[in-house]
Amino acid sequence: MLCPQDPPIVPEETCRVARAAFPKGTLCLRIADVLGPLYQDSQFMALFPRRGQPAEAPGRLALAVVLQFMENLSDREAADAVRGRIDWKYALCV
Repeated sequence: MLCPQDPPIVPEETCRVARAAFPKGTLCLRIADVLGPLYQDSQFMALFPRRGQPAEAPGRLALAVVLQFMENLSDREAADAVRGRIDWKYALCV
């Protein structure tokens, strides 16, 4: 089951820390700034059943997979990037 969410916005604290850490920016920061949310949860509605457990935000997951591919990361490395890299947190609005 998918409960589409509004497009996410970058939390203030994430924005502040990311800008302080990368004053010249990074690819992840530029993607978020220039393109905004690449994927909307509603784009994935047809892929989810109408009943069952609520799904995680597929728009964020899709962007994480794109970032993983761009940086040629394994699944574990991508999970570490989501947890530990402020530029990924910025792009994923977490």
